[in-house]
Amino acid sequence: MGKLKPETPPELQFPVVGIGASAGGLDAMRTFLKALPAKSGMAFVFIQHLSPKHESILPGILQKVAPFPVHQITDNIHLEPDNLYIIPENKVVISFDGVLKLAPIDKTHKKSNTIDLFFSSLAVVHQSYAVGIILSGSLDDGTIGLQVIKSYGGLTFAQDEGSAEFDSMPNSAVRTGAVDFVLPPDKIAE
Repeated sequence: MGKLKPETPPELQFPVVGIGASAGGLDAMRTFLKALPAKSGMAFVFIQHLSPKHESILPGILQKVAPFPVHQITDNIHLEPDNLYIIPENKVVISFDGVLKLAPIDKTHKKSNTIDLFFSSLAVVHQSYAVGIILSGSLDDGTIGLQVIKSYGGLTFAQDEGSAEFDSMPNSAVRTGAVDFVLPPDKIAE
């Protein structure tokens, strides 16, 4: 009979915060980061819809305002508290047992649901330690992912309509009833 994998001891677990955004999400992300303390004990993963033709300059932009180190995600990167991890262009990211895995955007993994894919994997792996945040964006990516996080006992946030440059992504999530808090980005950080 195979051995069951031992669970991570509670003292080694920490919240992992997935943040999803598309159009208009960069300003919201900057506001969110400026309001965070340097030591929160949480890891942050930013999934933004990026142009496939341009190399992402997000790590450099966000390092200027983040109170902790910023990393572009590489395959099998280990999550550490008080760090921000950013999706590279032309990739989808999934969480797997404290590690982030990359896959190319293709027929199986579409750009339009990169946030849902990551949030869903985050929920399954981290369960009640998963936190999902939807910031400014168009369409509805992230809505299903937030529902999955909520179903596993995680915490969910959406940017409020008044502060979102494009409010269809946060509003889509709110309409499902799966969002715990609807706030501007600086209040979400608090």
